[in-house]
Amino acid sequence: MTDYADIARLLSDRPTGTVSLDWLKKAHDTQLTLCEALEEIADSLPANINRQKCMYAAKSLIPLVNGVHRYEEEAVFPLLEQAATGNRDLTETIVRLKFEHVEDECFAEELTDTLMRLGSGDGTVNAEAAGYMLRGFFESIRRHIAFEQQFMLRGTGLAS
Repeated sequence: MTDYADIARLLSDRPTGTVSLDWLKKAHDTQLTLCEALEEIADSLPANINRQKCMYAAKSLIPLVNGVHRYEEEAVFPLLEQAATGNRDLTETIVRLKFEHVEDECFAEELTDTLMRLGSGDGTVNAEAAGYMLRGFFESIRRHIAFEQQFMLRGTGLAS
């Protein structure tokens, strides 16, 4: 599992003012690795919870999600918006992705709290609800990344 130090390094290496598709690919890969960890946590509920994995995920979740979203909104989306001149569909898609960012960030905050509680051994956490929450989050992130890679980046010629 990618740990917090790897995520901190990734975010500190984030390019400013330019679009680096290599960095974005690394960020997507890191997000997908975190999704795998979240899926493992969901699969371990209720009886085999790895508390350390919960704590790592909780510590990593918000900085990673927010950091990647800021990069997309400050570097990638403006470039796409320039390319979208006259393309109403692309413009509307960017607006939708920005809204998804807000939803994902709010969801990440709630999920972080749940992961912290699981990691600390809080027996009052409803395992079924936690599993549902985890699965909803990581599936949403995976869909978001797949869409960006397939349609936003390849479809606009920004990635090969």
